[in-house]
Amino acid sequence: MPIFGQPRFLNELAKGHPQYIVVYGTSLSSGQNGKDWMEPVVERLKQVYGDSLVTYTLAGQGGKWSTWGVEHLEEHVIRKNPDVVLMEFGMNDAFQDYNTSVAMARENLIEMITRIRSNNPDCEVILQVMNMPIGKSASYRPNLTAYYEMYRSVAKKLKTGLIDHYSNWQALLSQGEAVFLTYVPDGLHPNTKGNREIVAAHILASWGIKAP
Repeated sequence: MPIFGQPRFLNELAKGHPQYIVVYGTSLSSGQNGKDWMEPVVERLKQVYGDSLVTYTLAGQGGKWSTWGVEHLEEHVIRKNPDVVLMEFGMNDAFQDYNTSVAMARENLIEMITRIRSNNPDCEVILQVMNMPIGKSASYRPNLTAYYEMYRSVAKKLKTGLIDHYSNWQALLSQGEAVFLTYVPDGLHPNTKGNREIVAAHILASWGIKAP
């Protein structure tokens, strides 16, 4: 994220303006997995800027990819009229059974960003590059790094925010799969420890917010 500057919504929070965040993506950012990293992020934002200023919704769904994201964008995101959208679909776009090429995933991502901005030009879109899978989950996603690189490219081209978790997970994996599995026990989904210590911590750090 910092390579594209501090997010605007933090400036709005500093002015006392309430900010509503919608998180849109796969199982990595929905359900309990999403809560495990979003709750500590929001808790810290409230500590810094005030309890009443930050609200959020987890609007994604497990097992979904960007084609689903495009189809359900109106209902799950646009109608909510958020100030900020945190978005990731790269992990499941790379899932072979979904037959979604990098080019198609890119078109879907650009369409979602364009529609969000068309609805509200002031809405800030922040893309996320998540962890790598290992084991069987990785074998289903042999070209994942190309999808993640596409996210980086689109973020730069369309001047969105970008939070890139990949290098942190790579550093953890370099310590060995046994260590990695203590944070990602099924080889795909970070557990509470992983989501809090790796994902939430990096989001806050990338926004220049010190840990409590």
